[in-house]
Amino acid sequence: MAQPYVLVLYYSRHGKTERMAQQMARGIEKVSGMEARLRTVPEVSANTDASLPAVPDSGAVYCSADDLKHCAGLLLGSPTRFGNMAAPLKFFLDGTSPLWLTGALINKPAGVFTSSSSLHGGQESTLLSMALPLLHHGMVFAGIPYSEAALLNTQSGGTPYGASHWAGADNNNDLSTAESQLCQAQGQRIASLAKALAEATV
Repeated sequence: MAQPYVLVLYYSRHGKTERMAQQMARGIEKVSGMEARLRTVPEVSANTDASLPAVPDSGAVYCSADDLKHCAGLLLGSPTRFGNMAAPLKFFLDGTSPLWLTGALINKPAGVFTSSSSLHGGQESTLLSMALPLLHHGMVFAGIPYSEAALLNTQSGGTPYGASHWAGADNNNDLSTAESQLCQAQGQRIASLAKALAEATV
């Protein structure tokens, strides 16, 4: 039987959301028996080509419907775009109706994460907008509880709705210690919930 995995599905333009995804993966792999699977989505535009290659030039491979269908849990990440998720991620999610019709994601735990160039910069509305399609899929949404000390101490990113990062206007801010801790904590929480739910249904 294949090892259960938490899918960390993200879009990253300048690399900061990708860095967060990597920290999420570190948290996931702290949970015995759980694997982290990093996946991304291709760029989109008015002239988007539906026959894009299956593998990008660098970084994580593009997510497939099967990657999403068979995950034990999901972490969804995007930079903020006017208080909403980026178009490439929305485009991918808009194509998941077949999974919605079959209820493939019902009762699987999910969380969200984001980054922005300005402090806050629509982070919380972006996180909440990303939660909406997951709720429509019947997933069990989980944020970050205030028992995580970094949530109370952070001076940059970090929300109870999901991990976040303040990249700075020049995109030069590295992930702070608190931001990294919250990413790992969120990854670990989703993996723990995924494992508990999987074991409860055996």
